[in-house]
Amino acid sequence: MDVLVSVASRHGATWEIGEAVAAVLRENGHRVTVREPQDVADVAGFDAIVLGSAVYLGHWLPAARDLGDRLVGRTHGKAVWLFSSGLATQPAAAANSPHEIAALVEALDARGHRSFRGRLDLAQLSFAERAHIAAGRARAGDHRDFEAVTAWADGIATEVTPLLV
Repeated sequence: MDVLVSVASRHGATWEIGEAVAAVLRENGHRVTVREPQDVADVAGFDAIVLGSAVYLGHWLPAARDLGDRLVGRTHGKAVWLFSSGLATQPAAAANSPHEIAALVEALDARGHRSFRGRLDLAQLSFAERAHIAAGRARAGDHRDFEAVTAWADGIATEVTPLLV
């Protein structure tokens, strides 16, 4: 199966989650292409799509939102999954549930959305982002759980494999 993994990442942490998803899919025999959302011109050659984004100030990054909008009406017959990576210590909190996700899951008929904890390096953030982080009381550091990422990606690999038959 041909799978597109497209990830919007501002500082690289969410990109690394996408790379981990791609590695699991490859280990399970799928052909995987990893691209930034702005580099995705066409999805016709893909059987499945995994679209992810870092979450800043309660929203996906603009490039991921734009690709999601461009995919509406173009994913018929394709399996779609979404993921987010946000405030490092709040994986299930509202701060890690972007406002646009519910509508995007429905519009793309996605099989689900998963939030993952992220990496927080305050030195890389703008003043506004640091203020938001302070209000959320998030802790700096790398809080990503790659075992959870791998388990989620294994589930995707298992679910898409029957589509090969």
